[in-house]
Amino acid sequence: MLAAILFDLDGTIVNTDPIHYLAWQQKLASYGIEIDEAFYKSRISGRLNPEIVKDILPQLSPAEGQVFADEKEALFREMAANLQPLNGFAELIAWTEAHQLKRALVTNAPRLNAEFMLEVLGIKEAFQTVVLAEDCIAGKPDPTPYQVALNQLGIQAQDAIALEDSPSGIRSAVAAGIRTIGIASTHDSKVLLEVGAFIAIPDFTNLQLWTLLNSMSEQDLSTIS
Repeated sequence: MLAAILFDLDGTIVNTDPIHYLAWQQKLASYGIEIDEAFYKSRISGRLNPEIVKDILPQLSPAEGQVFADEKEALFREMAANLQPLNGFAELIAWTEAHQLKRALVTNAPRLNAEFMLEVLGIKEAFQTVVLAEDCIAGKPDPTPYQVALNQLGIQAQDAIALEDSPSGIRSAVAAGIRTIGIASTHDSKVLLEVGAFIAIPDFTNLQLWTLLNSMSEQDLSTIS
């Protein structure tokens, strides 16, 4: 029976990708690098900043890369003062409370960004635990962040579902043995299904989501396909 829902943050609870895209675009332009949305989705979205910077700006030292990443994230926070959660998120939280489910946040977002977004969205108290990739031995797509969340909640993978928008996040959750719903806010549904999501939905108002959640709350998740 369903015991917990594990949430990604960027692109899942709130569609921050358009803002991240603009921030990366502005920062990389100072190095003469122009990016489009295809570049962003394939080389940046869902990855950790050290990996992104090493890939795109290999000439920077680790220290220089950290400064660049910090400046990019500060720019993101300047641009993201009016964030709103995806449609249906408040209703989903209320449903989990009514069904006495546990909730965890599992994110690759840097600490300052995660804290900023939780504050802006007014959901600091919504989660029993918050797992940051920077506190783990590896971030997504490695399964470690989701394994840490399961351990902290005291539940088994088969008793949870994860909500993820990126291929790397879906790979992470699936590798941890968690059935994963793809949120198609930043990537095409077909891509999310190909990397392991068992359904893909546009937001939390989707009827298929609610049908599945009500079914999952009443039976063994292993029977849900």
